[in-house]
Amino acid sequence: MQGGVIIVTRKINVTDVAPVMTLFGQFDENLSYLNRVLDAKINTIGGTLTVSGDEDKADRAVRVVNALLEQAKKDGQIGKSTIDLVIEAVDNNSEHKLEDVTRAFAHTAKGKPLRAKTYGQALYVEAIAKNSVVFGIGPAGTGKTYLAVALAALAYKNKEVEKIILTRPAVEAGEKLGFLPGDLGAKVDPYLRPLYDALQEMFGLETFNRLMEKGSIEIAPLAYMRGRTLSNAFIILDEAQNATKEQMKMFLTRMGEGSKIVVTGDVTQIDLPRNTMSGLIQASEILVNIPKIEIIQLTAKDVVRHPLVQAIVNAYEKAEKARDGQTEENK
Repeated sequence: MQGGVIIVTRKINVTDVAPVMTLFGQFDENLSYLNRVLDAKINTIGGTLTVSGDEDKADRAVRVVNALLEQAKKDGQIGKSTIDLVIEAVDNNSEHKLEDVTRAFAHTAKGKPLRAKTYGQALYVEAIAKNSVVFGIGPAGTGKTYLAVALAALAYKNKEVEKIILTRPAVEAGEKLGFLPGDLGAKVDPYLRPLYDALQEMFGLETFNRLMEKGSIEIAPLAYMRGRTLSNAFIILDEAQNATKEQMKMFLTRMGEGSKIVVTGDVTQIDLPRNTMSGLIQASEILVNIPKIEIIQLTAKDVVRHPLVQAIVNAYEKAEKARDGQTEENK
């Protein structure tokens, strides 16, 4: 007993030491991380792992360790992102989904396997596979655009679609692209560069250029979608927080037979004029509970850039909530 809390010890029998070494990590860095985030003490004695802590924490830690050992056997590597993913799966009673979650769902042109790095990303990838329209809403660094592009490339390679269409509202140019020099590609290039980069990684530069030339990949500002019917295509609307209500309705109703739509955006980074409602916010409110449409909310937990990015996102979310609270008090 420690400070009035009853400490229990659970045992996990291990027949193969290799997964344990993988789990613990180089210089036991994974072990230290596990002990900290689980608030439990994990040790090894001979061929037995022991987990100590208060009853609830010890039981939770045993489930996490068992799931990670299974993952270590299959994948041969464990990092902090895998640990976080497994912990969230355990907390959601979804360990049974881990094999599907951690399996590579696609590969880059250089053969690098792509996997969900967080539980939220896994739900997002699964939602895109199962639905016709998916909204991926979350802060910067959550992989919402990159994953959508990777899945678009996979769908094209598997001949599930005939075309990939990428679009973005060019808010910074006020959609008045005619005043900018160059052809359409040159006009919108600065706004769509992240999409170009992701597609080049999926297809390779040479193949990407060839697909662009023959029109199998189309990149255009949102305003150019008006009046079209987009069939047999994987369509991604990026930075959708900057689409107006009218633009969002126009875009979603362009969908034709055999198409899939993914809409991504961050509602904390809206660049629309003051008092103009974001079409992304409206759509996420009115399109819930419609079959084959799913809305995935990614959070700071799903940020996979530099660790500081997650801290920055958390700080801004905290400030936003505090400001909203003050606004309510002043009404």
